[in-house]
Amino acid sequence: MDPQIDQYKIDRKPHEAEVHDIMDGASRWEIKVHDHGMVALVDVMPRLVPKGKGSDFAIVQAARVSYGQGTKQVNEDRGLLRYLARHRHTTPFEMVEFKFHHIMPIFVARQWIRHRTANVNEYSARYSVVQDRFYHPGAESIRQQSTANRQGGDQPMDSLTAQEFCDWLDQIEKQYEKYEYFIEKGVARELARIALPASVYTEWYWKIDLHNLFHFLSLRMDPHAQQEIRDYANAMFALVRPIVPIAAEAFIDYNLESMHLTRLEIESMRTGKPLATENKRETAEWEAKKVRLGVQQAGATPK
Repeated sequence: MDPQIDQYKIDRKPHEAEVHDIMDGASRWEIKVHDHGMVALVDVMPRLVPKGKGSDFAIVQAARVSYGQGTKQVNEDRGLLRYLARHRHTTPFEMVEFKFHHIMPIFVARQWIRHRTANVNEYSARYSVVQDRFYHPGAESIRQQSTANRQGGDQPMDSLTAQEFCDWLDQIEKQYEKYEYFIEKGVARELARIALPASVYTEWYWKIDLHNLFHFLSLRMDPHAQQEIRDYANAMFALVRPIVPIAAEAFIDYNLESMHLTRLEIESMRTGKPLATENKRETAEWEAKKVRLGVQQAGATPK
């Protein structure tokens, strides 16, 4: 090690204004999800924030780095933050970070992990015994496969088939006794786990910046997302909204509940002509947008 390191003098500066703990001194904020699941906010950066502001003050602080915070007021901060969000100046949003503790079924975790913009440390079933926790929806929550969406379904299944499916889940969950049996017999945990279903719960610590969190939420709070992961995304948004209220409002206004129009769609709206494409899916998406915009009624014949 360079001896000069020991010679550095650390100048510890006090806060320029009165600050408070944005989490009100709590060790964590928790929301229960489903039967055994949980979303917990464990920490925030920055956690100590000026009185009357949220952690999203760090966003405008970073945006103004060239000339400092100065005497800017809260209403001016709000205007700048919304401008940054509206024009997709995303780097300042990376100055806010959240650390979560999640408990969720493995099938949810495997969708979740596709978002490769977070730091993750997951419970290891090689080192530890998997707990007896399974996601078990009620018969009223069993959905039938959509004919339009190959990835999911939203219509309820008939009651007989739904109950039959739930009974099947009961049988699968009873296999946990076999897992325990072979663990006790000495089978390696890394092998014994392979017989467990995707409905068993796992957990991890997950740290992410606000920009990438909003991108995750824009996809997983969307109505097209699977209901189970959407429930977790909604819980996360409920936890971060009080922490970054101005940024959360901008996310709703300019992202989640906004709409992107393609060049072809803008041209169709401007001229009143049909969308200039032969792609049926693209045309269907445009028809859905027109209904949402209120320029066409649902089920109307496309012009």
